[in-house]
Amino acid sequence: MPEGKEMAQGKILLKPGTLWTSVKERTKHALQCGALLSIPTEFEFVEQDEVRFLVRILSNLARKDAAKQKQKKQTVSSGKDFNPFLPYEEDLFVADISDTHVCILNKFNVVEYHLLIITRVFEEQESLLTVEDFVAMLACLADFDGLAFYNSGKIAGASQRHKHLQIVPLPLTPSGVQIPIEPLLASANQDLIATIPVFPFVHAFATINPHWVKSPLTTAEATLECYHKLLRAVGLDAVDGKSGAYNLLVTREWMLIVPRSQEHFLSISVNSLGFAGALLVRNEQQMQILKDQGPMTILKNVAFST
Repeated sequence: MPEGKEMAQGKILLKPGTLWTSVKERTKHALQCGALLSIPTEFEFVEQDEVRFLVRILSNLARKDAAKQKQKKQTVSSGKDFNPFLPYEEDLFVADISDTHVCILNKFNVVEYHLLIITRVFEEQESLLTVEDFVAMLACLADFDGLAFYNSGKIAGASQRHKHLQIVPLPLTPSGVQIPIEPLLASANQDLIATIPVFPFVHAFATINPHWVKSPLTTAEATLECYHKLLRAVGLDAVDGKSGAYNLLVTREWMLIVPRSQEHFLSISVNSLGFAGALLVRNEQQMQILKDQGPMTILKNVAFST
C-alpha cells in the first residue's frame, strides 16, 4: 500500500537522529530556567518471583504538591479543569513529532529524560490509541532505545485527562537487565498473543519484529493491529472509542497490556512502570508496606488476579 505509506510519511515532522540531542539540550535549558522540577529519589531493589523490582522512594514531594494545589485553585477560579498541555510550557518543548503530536519534557520527572508525547488538540486520556499515536510513539522509539507506555485513565495511574503517551530511556536500572521484568519474558508461550506464566494477573504479551525501526511509519498500522489484538485478548472490547482501564508498555521488541481494577493498593499508587518492575513509594511507611506485601502481590491487587 504505497499510498498509505506516503500518507503516513507526510505526518512526520521529526528529523531522524535528532530527538535524543534535543532531549538533552532541552533538559539542560529547562533545569537552568526552572521549568523542569525534577523530584529527587533514592532507590533499592526488592526481590519477588525472580524479579529484582527497582523501588524508588521520593525524598521531596513539596514541589509537586504545591503545583497540584495551584492547579486546583486555577480550576476553581476558571470553572474548568486546568490542562498543562494546552498550552504546554514552551521551556519544556522538545520537538514536533508529527502534525498531530509534540514531545515535551515531564515537568515533575523522577526518571531522567522522561518524555511526554502529547496530542496537539485535546483528546481524552481514556480514548483508544490511534494510528497517529503509534506513528508518534514509533518515531521516538526509532530515535533512541526506550520504554513507551500509556496509562489509560485514572484507575491506570493517569494524572492528566489530556491524552499523552510517555517514554523513558533504557536501561531503567543502573545495573543488570535493562527492564526488571525482562528475565520473565523468555518464559512467554509461543502463541502470537502470549502470556507469561509467572505473572499472577490478567495480561497479554506480543513480540514485535525489531527490524521495524528502519521504517517506523510503515509499521504503525501493524502495531495498531497488534494493540487491538492485545485488548481483545484481555477482554477490553472497545465501546464508543474507549475501553476499560489498562496499562500498555511498548519497547522496540515487545508489547504488554494489563487491565486495571484499581489505582492503588494500601495507598501505593501504580502506573505502567510498575508492570515493568519499577515502583514508586512516597515515604518509608509505604516502602515497608511494599516489602511486607511483596511488589508482585501489589501488582496482582491493582490488576485482576488469575
